[in-house]
Amino acid sequence: MKKFILIVFLSLGILEISASEKNAIKKNLKEIDNFSFNFEQNINGKIEKGNCTIQYPKKIYCEYDSSNKKILVSNGKSLVIKSKTSYYLYPLKSTPLNLILDKDFLLQKISIMEEKLINEEFINYKFVEDNNEINIFFSRKNYNLIGWQTIDIYQNLNNTYLSSITKNQKLKKNLFKLPAQN
Repeated sequence: MKKFILIVFLSLGILEISASEKNAIKKNLKEIDNFSFNFEQNINGKIEKGNCTIQYPKKIYCEYDSSNKKILVSNGKSLVIKSKTSYYLYPLKSTPLNLILDKDFLLQKISIMEEKLINEEFINYKFVEDNNEINIFFSRKNYNLIGWQTIDIYQNLNNTYLSSITKNQKLKKNLFKLPAQN
């Protein structure tokens, strides 16, 4: 009988820790209006680096560390990927970023989903929505969003890792204005 009580007590302790961490992630996310970060993106083995700023809801601006001056911009409705030689315009709702950039959606998903602990360091939530399978990762140390894994519109595996995160900075007024075509 003592063994049974101990197992139940340990199980309740694990659930309590999990609920506590889930609440910390939600609290942290609720307090963020915008954040900037460095990123490393791996798409099918091709690695690109740069920096981004996200402003909720659904806005992002990224500059890639590349010689072709690649940028990615969403104004909340459309997504543009522009470089010296190319210009692509997509409806944001057709990309996984539509969900990743939606703080209210993320909070809703986190509230109803079970997290998975990875290497004792990262908390992962996995969901499928609008034919998009998305894994989002939070630091167990500070509960910041530290990355995501998606399948892009060309069916490529996309892993994005965030570092050097700064929150709620004053942003340039036209940062999320879509660039003109070349």
